[in-house]
Amino acid sequence: MIREKYLRTGTTDELKELAKIEEKVTVEVNDLISTYIEKIKELENVHEVTYNGNILLVTYKKGKNNLAFMIDYLNKESINYNKIYAERPTLNDVFLELTGKELRD
Repeated sequence: MIREKYLRTGTTDELKELAKIEEKVTVEVNDLISTYIEKIKELENVHEVTYNGNILLVTYKKGKNNLAFMIDYLNKESINYNKIYAERPTLNDVFLELTGKELRD
């Protein structure tokens, strides 16, 4: 199988637009049961959900107010959390999504 190699160029914002994810929401939460994880996966605009240790990472494809919706969901379900924040994807996230590999020095 021949795999095509291609080069992407552009500004930081242009490259970030190539990513399927618009925003990452990270929640520090203890003892989150799998039922809630599955429900979060079904929320609007959710691309992927991972839960490792006590860190819940929810990546969203497009959309606005994802952080507010996540806070509303956690409160509605009475899920206690320690810290929650949102961030746009990094260039490393874009690189990983496009190539399947991490950036290295």
